[in-house]
Order: sequence, then C-alpha cells, then structure tokens
Amino acid sequence: MTADPIRAEARRLGFDAVAFTTATLPEEARARLNRFLAEGMHGTMGWMEGRAEQRAHPRALWPEAVSVVSLGLSYAPAGDPLAVLAQRDRGAISVYAQNRDYHDVVKARLKALARWMVARWPDALVKVFVDTAPVMEKPLAQQAGLGWQGKHTNLVSRQHGSWLFLGEIYTTLELPSDPPGQDRCGSCSACLDICPTRAFPEPRRLDARRCISYLTIEHRGPIPEEHRAAMGNRIYGCDDCLAVCPWNKFARAHSEPAFAPRATLDAPRLAELAGLDDTGFRALFTASPVKRIGRDRFIRNVLVAIGNSGDPALRATAQTLTEDPDPVVAEAARWAAQRLEAA
Repeated sequence: MTADPIRAEARRLGFDAVAFTTATLPEEARARLNRFLAEGMHGTMGWMEGRAEQRAHPRALWPEAVSVVSLGLSYAPAGDPLAVLAQRDRGAISVYAQNRDYHDVVKARLKALARWMVARWPDALVKVFVDTAPVMEKPLAQQAGLGWQGKHTNLVSRQHGSWLFLGEIYTTLELPSDPPGQDRCGSCSACLDICPTRAFPEPRRLDARRCISYLTIEHRGPIPEEHRAAMGNRIYGCDDCLAVCPWNKFARAHSEPAFAPRATLDAPRLAELAGLDDTGFRALFTASPVKRIGRDRFIRNVLVAIGNSGDPALRATAQTLTEDPDPVVAEAARWAAQRLEAA
C-alpha cells in the first residue's frame, strides 16, 4: 500500500516531518543502548533499565506492530537561545520548556492522525507515543529518514536542524519504508566542544550523569558540586549542544503559538523565581513541562544559578532560603550564599 495519504494528512495536521520504517531496530542501536546502561551512564533513570527490552525491540512493546510512522514538529527558535547565558541575574530555561508542554501538543496531533488512519483503514490497529514510553525515538527517526543521530546523540535534520519534537505511531499496517538518514556531521565537533560539563566521553556517547539537562530535571538530591559552576544560570535543561549545530542555519523559526516563549519564562529574574512557594510555582508553570520537577528541585536549580551569578545583591535572596524546609534547597542556598560572600 502507499503511504502518501498518511504523509499528506500528517502535513495537514501541522507536522513538519513524516517518514516510515519497520517496527524493528538495527543491532547497532540496541548495542549502543546496552552499553549506555551497562556503564551506568543513565544515572538514576532506572526506568530506562527496567524496560530496556521493550525499548530495544519495538515488537517487545507491542507484538502486533508492523510499521512505524515517525513524525517531527519543529520548535526552532527565532533568536539566539544562548544569549540569555550572559545575563547572570536571569534564569536560562531550555527553549522547549518556555511554554506549553510539547507532550500534550504532539500527542493531540498524533491521536488525530491515528483516528484518521483507522477511519480510512478500519482493520488497522494503532498506538501513539511521545517520549513517555520505552520507545527509541531517535534511532527510529533516523531509520525512517527524518535525519541522523548527531555526535550529541540528538536527531539532526537537514531541514530543521536540531529542533524537532518527535512522536511515533506504531501500526499493524504494512507501509513502505523510506530510506534511512545518512550521517552528515563530517569532522564537525561543535556540539562536543561547547558542552559545559564535558558530558560526551566521545562522539555519539552521552554520560547523562554529567549532562545539565539530566542534572536540572531528572536528578534528585543535591547537584554534585563539581558540576555547579559549569551550570551557570541554566535552571531547566540546556540548549548548548543543540544551538551550535551548523545545520540549524537551514531551520526556519517555528510558527506554533504553543511553543512561543511566555513573557514570564523568557529570561526570568532569579530573585523573583527564588521567592516562589509551591502555589506560586504551580501557577507560574501551568501546562509547562517544568511543573513536573516540583518546586523544591526547581528552586535548587535557581539557587545554583544565584551562586554562579557573581552578584552580591543576590546573596540576601539566597540567605532567606538557608532554613528552607527542604534540606536540598537549604543546602543549595547555603552554598550560593557562601559563594557570593567569597566573591
């Protein structure tokens, strides 16, 4: 059967990229996952190890799957996402988290496409996934031809650079596969060289335990002191390795209102963020992916940024949190206050 009608409907629904592949993964992708887990580079993300078999074998997750529709939605920013790093009294929130949670936006469109597929082919079965199930999205996207996994391990597209949200539809339909993506990184190492914490032991290998995105989002407890200075003012995620990719010059800024930065989340003041209680935190981050890490983990990140600010005026802000009920927040506040006092 032809996949052209699905491709056309996906475009109509607003997806920027769509391609097709089989519900299998090459041995290389499985071996890379196994090595990553065996070396403990997933840190405390035990859910990756717990469902590794389903992650490595799509049909272990859903035995009926025959084909995968791999889809991408661009969130390419209009300006320089790294400019905020020079504003040390402000917080740097990753581009993808400055407005609506992309899981909700992408899943709604995936479900619409899946319903359309079932209406057209009533015998078809479908399942949709957006980063919340054991699915190896990037290897599947490369296999389908949406792009290739760059040296920073993220997907790179010739049309959209490093700025694509990914989603998948597993289906029982037998769809023709598109040619896989070809590696076009060449000798470039910009993404590796810029990493503040040296989280890449070698090209295409990420040690999540050193990654600022992992440290500010997934990691619970105190952030290791060896990484705090390198975090700068990054308080949720990190865009450095994505932003410097030369292929971004071909990406057009997205036009999705749900991804346009909210004024309150575009370089917010650290002093104001530090004053958030749980109610204020939830109100500020309504419908945002930031909300899932909770007030305490977020304030921990803000205090590390305050400690790195070099601004003596922020010492009093840190000092007010040294007796916070959460011990991790209180420890980060003491560290920040002492660091500013020394400065």
